[in-house]
Amino acid sequence: MASRGTDTEELLTPAEVAALFRVDPKTVTRWAKAGKLTSIRTLGGHRRYRAAEVRALLGDIPMQRDADDVVS
Repeated sequence: MASRGTDTEELLTPAEVAALFRVDPKTVTRWAKAGKLTSIRTLGGHRRYRAAEVRALLGDIPMQRDADDVVS
């Protein structure tokens, strides 16, 4: 099995992206099919996502306040 070199970009699985966004992995696949997120196909046909693009999208999402921060 070939190892990744330092010049290759970091790729994430649908499950890893889903965990970052706190959604189901199927939602990530739907985003890719809708063109909201760019996916790369492996030789086996699996989707992978560029970590830099995912992090940029995460930066565009406003942070949610914790339940402890809400004043009653």
